[in-house]
Amino acid sequence: MDKMTLNDPQAPLRGTIAVPGDKSISHRAVMFGGMAKGRTTVSGFLPGEDCLRTIECFRLLGADISRTGTDLVIDSPGIDGWQEPADILYTGNSGTTTRLMLGILAGSRVHSVIAGDESIARRPMKRVTGPLQQMGADIRGRKGAQYTPVSVLGGPLRPIDYDMPVASAQVKSAILFAAMRAEGTSVIREKEVSRDHTERMMQNFGMRVQAEEGVITLQGGQELVPVHVDVPGDISSAAFFLAASALVPGSEVVLENVGLNPTRTGMIDVLEAMGTDFGVDVSRSDDSEIRGTVTIRSSSLKATEIGGDLIPRLIDEIPIIALLATQAEGTTVIRDAEELRVKETDRIAAVAEELGKLGADIIPTDDGMIINGPTKLSGAVLDSRGDHRIGMMAAVAALITDGPVELRGPGCIAISYPEFFEHLNNLRGN
Repeated sequence: MDKMTLNDPQAPLRGTIAVPGDKSISHRAVMFGGMAKGRTTVSGFLPGEDCLRTIECFRLLGADISRTGTDLVIDSPGIDGWQEPADILYTGNSGTTTRLMLGILAGSRVHSVIAGDESIARRPMKRVTGPLQQMGADIRGRKGAQYTPVSVLGGPLRPIDYDMPVASAQVKSAILFAAMRAEGTSVIREKEVSRDHTERMMQNFGMRVQAEEGVITLQGGQELVPVHVDVPGDISSAAFFLAASALVPGSEVVLENVGLNPTRTGMIDVLEAMGTDFGVDVSRSDDSEIRGTVTIRSSSLKATEIGGDLIPRLIDEIPIIALLATQAEGTTVIRDAEELRVKETDRIAAVAEELGKLGADIIPTDDGMIINGPTKLSGAVLDSRGDHRIGMMAAVAALITDGPVELRGPGCIAISYPEFFEHLNNLRGN
């Protein structure tokens, strides 16, 4: 789909939906299931393009993975029984697949090559390959393994004591995967705590990992025990409907089975700070991933400041938060978000330019943006830039613009939310 025209007369959004499974957890469920010897089952899996790339990588390594809708059955010989892949492990547009696979493969017994699309080829990998090389990993690639394609010759690894220079769950997870195979105890120190799905899933699969006050300690050589993984709904996907309901007058949306992991609920904190009318009902907290129902109604918004240790808890939601800020009373400041510069696109530049086309008063900065509101938004031609979160931000913006929005490249939304437009139409009664 090259383009689509969105022309919505600001009809309210009403109803109940269940957003797709969490993308981060879906990736990790396949990864742990592929590393563990035996049968792992998964429910609630996200069948988006990125997660399907992860499945294909593990099939090439010798895991037998069958999928029925959002259910998976993974039968694996275990990491020590993997076969050398006969083809390149192609990761498409998935930074999670690319970076985490580097850590997994470093401690395997196979030789492999990882490559992705043009976007992945531009994204920095040294933040992962550097510490892995310190652990003794044989990793080679363009400009000292700074960029893909990257070759990994798996083998024995040393433990590491590592201070994280940036808050990145991808970097942390890649190191943890390698540390699982290292001979000794590894320690990772975070200045700001990033999402902890990897640590939680390690415990689910029978490993002992200690995580306290930003310090993670892991003894290598532990065995994984295959289990069942129930994936909650993705709060980063839910964020777009939370914002849409807050923005469109007369709306009330109920989102069921949303993941409420504390390292991911920064969006909830922002909604509260901006004065939205919402409620959270925790329905299940007895497993590793907290989940519940979130209800939100249209609201008058006020500006807020977002930065510091809040950023890692909402890094993927900043594009839609920026749209909320265009309709908030006052000046919203987003800072400490320089990590947005190296996402699927330079999201700071992309958000500022695309919302600017609609008439938003938004000023990009080196590590964030300054947004003055409220401003009236007018129709325009917007470009997703191949970034699913920019595409969904544009679609939500079209709900409140004066005039139609033509969105170029809407197909990328399927990366994380294949049913996005179906759910949007259902909530609008179409």
